[in-house]
Amino acid sequence: MRLFRIALGGAAFLVCMAAASAQNSKPDPAHIVFTLPKDIAWKSGDGSDQAVIFGDPGKPGLYGILIRWKPGHFSRPHFHSSDRYAYVISGTWWVSSSDTYDISKTYPMPAGSVVTDLAGTVHYDGAKDTEALLELVGMGPVTTTPAEKK
Repeated sequence: MRLFRIALGGAAFLVCMAAASAQNSKPDPAHIVFTLPKDIAWKSGDGSDQAVIFGDPGKPGLYGILIRWKPGHFSRPHFHSSDRYAYVISGTWWVSSSDTYDISKTYPMPAGSVVTDLAGTVHYDGAKDTEALLELVGMGPVTTTPAEKK
Protein backbone atom coordinates (compact mmCIF):
# COMPACT_ATOMS: atom_id res chain seq x y z
CA MET A 1 0.00 0.00 0.00
CA ARG A 2 2.83 2.37 0.86
CA LEU A 3 4.50 1.72 -2.49
CA PHE A 4 1.16 2.45 -4.25
CA ARG A 5 0.87 5.84 -2.48
CA ILE A 6 4.45 6.75 -3.40
CA ALA A 7 3.87 5.79 -7.04
CA LEU A 8 0.57 7.69 -7.14
CA GLY A 9 2.18 10.77 -5.59
CA GLY A 10 5.07 10.59 -8.06
CA ALA A 11 2.69 10.26 -11.01
CA ALA A 12 0.63 13.24 -9.79
CA PHE A 13 3.82 15.29 -9.42
CA LEU A 14 4.93 14.43 -12.96
CA VAL A 15 1.50 15.31 -14.37
CA CYS A 16 1.53 18.67 -12.55
CA MET A 17 5.06 19.43 -13.72
CA ALA A 18 4.18 18.55 -17.34
CA ALA A 19 1.06 20.73 -17.21
CA ALA A 20 2.96 23.66 -15.71
CA SER A 21 5.72 23.26 -18.28
CA ALA A 22 3.21 23.17 -21.16
CA GLN A 23 1.44 26.26 -19.87
CA ASN A 24 4.65 28.27 -19.61
CA SER A 25 6.42 27.22 -22.81
CA LYS A 26 6.41 30.17 -25.20
CA PRO A 27 5.94 29.13 -28.84
CA ASP A 28 8.98 29.41 -31.09
CA PRO A 29 8.55 32.76 -32.96
CA ALA A 30 9.92 31.06 -36.08
CA HIS A 31 6.76 28.92 -35.99
CA ILE A 32 4.09 31.07 -34.34
CA VAL A 33 4.16 34.87 -34.35
CA PHE A 34 1.84 36.45 -31.78
CA THR A 35 0.98 39.68 -30.02
CA LEU A 36 -0.65 39.60 -26.60
CA PRO A 37 -3.57 42.01 -26.03
CA LYS A 38 -1.48 44.20 -23.71
CA ASP A 39 1.11 44.64 -26.50
CA ILE A 40 -1.25 45.75 -29.30
CA ALA A 41 -0.14 49.20 -30.50
CA TRP A 42 -3.36 51.24 -30.44
CA LYS A 43 -3.43 54.74 -31.95
CA SER A 44 -6.09 56.93 -30.38
CA GLY A 45 -8.40 59.12 -32.41
CA ASP A 46 -11.36 61.35 -31.63
CA GLY A 47 -14.08 58.78 -32.27
CA SER A 48 -12.15 55.54 -32.62
CA ASP A 49 -8.88 53.85 -31.82
CA GLN A 50 -7.04 51.79 -34.44
CA ALA A 51 -4.30 49.18 -34.42
CA VAL A 52 -2.64 47.65 -37.47
CA ILE A 53 -2.26 43.96 -36.66
CA PHE A 54 -0.62 42.86 -39.92
CA GLY A 55 0.43 44.41 -43.22
CA ASP A 56 0.05 48.10 -44.01
CA PRO A 57 -3.15 49.65 -45.45
CA GLY A 58 -1.02 52.26 -47.24
CA LYS A 59 1.13 49.71 -49.11
CA PRO A 60 0.37 46.94 -51.62
CA GLY A 61 -0.71 43.67 -50.05
CA LEU A 62 -2.96 42.16 -47.42
CA TYR A 63 -3.55 44.10 -44.20
CA GLY A 64 -5.60 43.75 -41.04
CA ILE A 65 -6.60 46.41 -38.56
CA LEU A 66 -8.61 46.58 -35.38
CA ILE A 67 -11.01 49.49 -34.94
CA ARG A 68 -12.50 50.30 -31.56
CA TRP A 69 -15.43 52.68 -32.05
CA LYS A 70 -16.13 54.80 -28.97
CA PRO A 71 -19.79 55.14 -27.92
CA GLY A 72 -21.58 57.99 -29.71
CA HIS A 73 -19.02 58.39 -32.51
CA PHE A 74 -19.53 57.86 -36.24
CA SER A 75 -17.59 58.43 -39.42
CA ARG A 76 -19.11 60.70 -42.08
CA PRO A 77 -20.24 59.29 -45.45
CA HIS A 78 -17.24 58.09 -47.46
CA PHE A 79 -16.02 55.29 -49.71
CA HIS A 80 -12.86 53.22 -50.05
CA SER A 81 -10.77 52.38 -53.10
CA SER A 82 -10.85 48.62 -52.40
CA ASP A 83 -13.13 46.09 -50.73
CA ARG A 84 -12.79 45.77 -46.95
CA TYR A 85 -14.02 42.81 -44.94
CA ALA A 86 -15.18 43.39 -41.36
CA TYR A 87 -15.88 41.05 -38.49
CA VAL A 88 -17.65 42.51 -35.45
CA ILE A 89 -15.75 41.13 -32.45
CA SER A 90 -17.80 42.78 -29.72
CA GLY A 91 -20.51 45.37 -29.22
CA THR A 92 -22.81 46.57 -31.98
CA TRP A 93 -21.49 48.35 -35.06
CA TRP A 94 -24.02 50.65 -36.73
CA VAL A 95 -23.82 51.16 -40.52
CA SER A 96 -25.56 53.06 -43.30
CA SER A 97 -25.19 53.01 -47.08
CA SER A 98 -26.52 56.55 -47.46
CA ASP A 99 -24.58 59.63 -48.53
CA THR A 100 -26.75 61.69 -46.14
CA TYR A 101 -25.53 61.59 -42.54
CA ASP A 102 -28.32 60.57 -40.14
CA ILE A 103 -27.41 58.12 -37.39
CA SER A 104 -31.09 57.44 -36.66
CA LYS A 105 -31.15 55.59 -39.99
CA THR A 106 -28.19 53.28 -39.30
CA TYR A 107 -28.56 49.50 -39.11
CA PRO A 108 -27.13 47.37 -36.27
CA MET A 109 -24.45 44.76 -36.88
CA PRO A 110 -24.14 42.79 -33.61
CA ALA A 111 -21.06 40.88 -32.48
CA GLY A 112 -20.39 37.97 -34.81
CA SER A 113 -21.58 39.81 -37.94
CA VAL A 114 -19.50 39.66 -41.11
CA VAL A 115 -19.72 42.71 -43.38
CA THR A 116 -18.16 43.64 -46.74
CA ASP A 117 -17.61 47.30 -47.60
CA LEU A 118 -17.58 47.20 -51.40
CA ALA A 119 -15.07 49.43 -53.16
CA GLY A 120 -16.47 52.71 -54.45
CA THR A 121 -19.77 52.44 -52.53
CA VAL A 122 -20.75 55.07 -49.99
CA HIS A 123 -21.24 54.23 -46.32
CA TYR A 124 -20.69 55.53 -42.82
CA ASP A 125 -20.44 53.71 -39.54
CA GLY A 126 -19.82 53.89 -35.81
CA ALA A 127 -21.13 53.04 -32.35
CA LYS A 128 -24.21 54.28 -30.52
CA ASP A 129 -24.53 53.41 -26.81
CA THR A 130 -21.65 50.96 -26.36
CA GLU A 131 -18.15 50.46 -27.75
CA ALA A 132 -17.84 48.34 -30.90
CA LEU A 133 -14.68 46.39 -31.74
CA LEU A 134 -14.05 45.31 -35.34
CA GLU A 135 -11.40 43.53 -37.30
CA LEU A 136 -11.03 44.84 -40.88
CA VAL A 137 -9.09 43.02 -43.58
CA GLY A 138 -8.35 44.29 -47.06
CA MET A 139 -5.78 44.75 -49.82
CA GLY A 140 -3.69 47.88 -49.82
CA PRO A 141 -3.05 50.48 -50.71
CA VAL A 142 -6.49 51.74 -49.70
CA THR A 143 -7.70 55.33 -49.86
CA THR A 144 -10.78 56.84 -48.22
CA THR A 145 -12.75 59.55 -50.03
CA PRO A 146 -15.39 61.77 -48.37
CA ALA A 147 -18.80 61.48 -50.06
CA GLU A 148 -21.31 63.33 -47.92
CA LYS A 149 -24.28 64.89 -49.71
CA LYS A 150 -24.66 68.48 -48.52
